[in-house]
Amino acid sequence: MDFLKRYQAALLCVLALGIPFFLLRTTTRDPSHYDALDRFIMQPVGMAQNMFINRVAEGAADVWMDYVYLVQVHRDNDRLRSENARLRADAARYRADHDENRRLRRLLQLRVDTPGEVFAAEVVAKDTSPFFRVTRLAISTPDRTRIRAGMPVLTYDGLVGQVSRTFGDYADVLLTVDSRSAVDVMIERTGARGIVRGTGERDRYSARVEYLQRTDDVRVGDAVVTSGLGCRFPAGVMVGRVAAVTRREFGLYQEIEMAPAVNFSRLTEVLVMDSEADRPTCRPAATQTPRGRAAAAASGNL
Repeated sequence: MDFLKRYQAALLCVLALGIPFFLLRTTTRDPSHYDALDRFIMQPVGMAQNMFINRVAEGAADVWMDYVYLVQVHRDNDRLRSENARLRADAARYRADHDENRRLRRLLQLRVDTPGEVFAAEVVAKDTSPFFRVTRLAISTPDRTRIRAGMPVLTYDGLVGQVSRTFGDYADVLLTVDSRSAVDVMIERTGARGIVRGTGERDRYSARVEYLQRTDDVRVGDAVVTSGLGCRFPAGVMVGRVAAVTRREFGLYQEIEMAPAVNFSRLTEVLVMDSEADRPTCRPAATQTPRGRAAAAASGNL
C-alpha cells in the first residue's frame, strides 16, 4: 500500500501517456496486421466512439441544422412582416380612395337631383364638445363670394343646416341640432307639419319636432323632411327620423323627439344651395295656412 501511495502519481502519468500511445499505434496500423492487443484496444475504442463521439457529432449537426433553419425562418418572418405591413397600407389607401369615390359619386348624384343651383364646399374645421359631438362646422369653397348667410347646406344623407355667417374664405354652418336652428318640416308619411328645433345637447345629436297636434298620426321611425314652405329650404330633403313620441292628456301638441339623418362627425364635403329664387318647388309663405304661418314665424321663415 505504501508503494502504491508513493508511486501513484507516476503510475497515473504512465497510464495517461500509455493509453494514447497504444490508441495511436492501433489506429495507424493496417487492420490486416492487428494483433491481440490491437483488437483488445479497438473494442472499447469502437464502443466509446459509437456511444459518445458519433452521438455528439450527430447532436452538433442537428443543433447546427436547427440554427440554420431558425435563421431562415427568422428571415422569412421579417420578409412576410414587411410584406404584410405594405399590403395593409395599400389596402387602407385603396379603402380610403374607395370611400372618397363613393362619397363624391353620391354627392354628384345629389347635385344632379337637387333643384336649383348648388355648389360644393369642403368641411375645413369642426368644433366639438367634451363628449366628441360636433357643435359647429366651418366650410370653404374656391369661390367664397358665392356663400351667403341663410343658404341651406346639404349632404347625401340629408340636411346639415344653414350658413350662419361668413368670414374671409370660410363660412360657419348652423347645424339642425343646434338650439338656435329651426326648420319647417313635415312627416313624410302623413304630411303633418311642424318645426324641427335642435336641443343643443353636448353629449348626443337630437332635436324636437314642435307644433305637431295631438291628433296628428306620428310614429317612431317616420321620416321627417323639409316642407319647402318659406323658401328657406327646398322641399323633400331628409332631416331625420322620429325617435320618440309622447302624447299627454292635456295640451294642443304632442312631444316628438327626432334623431338627425346626418352624422355630423363624418362630414368632409357638402353642397350649398344658391339663390332661393331658382327653386321650382319654392312656395312663398303667403300660401301657408294660419297654423303653418305661426310655425313659420317660429322658425324665422317669414
